[in-house]
Amino acid sequence: MNALRIGETSSVARTQSADLWHVIRLCCAVLLLALTVLPAISRAQMQQHAKPPGLDPAPESAVSAILAAFDRYEVVGMPEAHGLKDVDDFILSLIRNPAFSEKVNDIAVECGNSLYQPVLDRYMAGEDVPFKEVQKVWRNTTQMMCGWSGFFEQFFPLVRAINQKLPLGKRLRVLAGDPPVDWDRVKDYDDRWKFGDREASIASVMGKEVLSKHRKALMLFGTFHLFHGQENSSPSAVSIYERDYPNLTFVISELGVFDTDLPALSSSAFARWPSPSLARAKGTWLGALELGRFIPNPMSIDNDCNVHRVEFPKSLQKPMEDLVDAFLYLGPQDLRLNEQLPADIALDIDYRMELARREALPETSGVTPEMLKGNREWNAEIVNSASTPLFVVPDMKGVVQNCLDRKNRSRPQ
Repeated sequence: MNALRIGETSSVARTQSADLWHVIRLCCAVLLLALTVLPAISRAQMQQHAKPPGLDPAPESAVSAILAAFDRYEVVGMPEAHGLKDVDDFILSLIRNPAFSEKVNDIAVECGNSLYQPVLDRYMAGEDVPFKEVQKVWRNTTQMMCGWSGFFEQFFPLVRAINQKLPLGKRLRVLAGDPPVDWDRVKDYDDRWKFGDREASIASVMGKEVLSKHRKALMLFGTFHLFHGQENSSPSAVSIYERDYPNLTFVISELGVFDTDLPALSSSAFARWPSPSLARAKGTWLGALELGRFIPNPMSIDNDCNVHRVEFPKSLQKPMEDLVDAFLYLGPQDLRLNEQLPADIALDIDYRMELARREALPETSGVTPEMLKGNREWNAEIVNSASTPLFVVPDMKGVVQNCLDRKNRSRPQ
């Protein structure tokens, strides 16, 4: 979802724009995390619809199928680090497989600020780079979720460790796909919009560093960046570079909210599938389903906390087999686990101060280290999250209540 450019200069307009930024960020987060919300009964009703025509999907061993895909394709793209621990754990097991470095040269990541590519290259080469400097790669992107991600806290050190076990010619290069943002220079609201086009940035990195050099790469990005066939006003990164490099990318999607809220595990369409599995989409009833069966239409919330249904662009209103090549199955959909917030992030007061500053732009956050240290409510949320580790599609009522609470706190007394 592309950011809107807002050029108002009056204080009223800037206040409205700041509120709109909260709405935009909420919508983007919902899309990226595949946490688009519908009432549970609506999702259950969708599952009961008759299957469309098509063959039954044929599950294959996921790791073997992905490694085999590199024999035919230059790039394999799949989602990562958007809150699903099962997906993250699968990726870590994939890259640890000894055959992976035999097939792949590069790993391109969404959570990587390309400003720090030289630092990242030195770190991955085994040089003595302070970890605080390396953390800027994923903590200083345009996406807040990257800085909170426990997956990338593990991913980058793991790839470095893998490289130390490999000969020079086989070492993996990690490519940062996000635009080169220097947060030290982002001082006001207008600076937010100087981040550049994220899709164009990703496509440029892939074209210059991978495809033009005939290298093989694993792309780890939110699925909306990977969709085929988005040659419109808001194309995906893959669709942009496929204009020059067609038919070279194999796109994998996870299953989103499909097959959730079932009365029993045995009633799942995938009950007999091994885990993890990969199933091709083309020609199957699963591939014939539209995007809305996996990621229901998102909801936006306005300044008055009213909820509005948002239609997908026409280019996305099509069968999944036109958007992706395969589906990744990692076990029962209702038993997926959330990615937990690492302690080193929760306890890093300096970083939380910086995040508060970014959130508050164009104003100052008014947050002090003492406030963060004593923020019992926020700390309690982290502690309490341990009691609900399963991934659950959130209820829109909670989002509305958060909006109302925020409005009440900002209302003059």
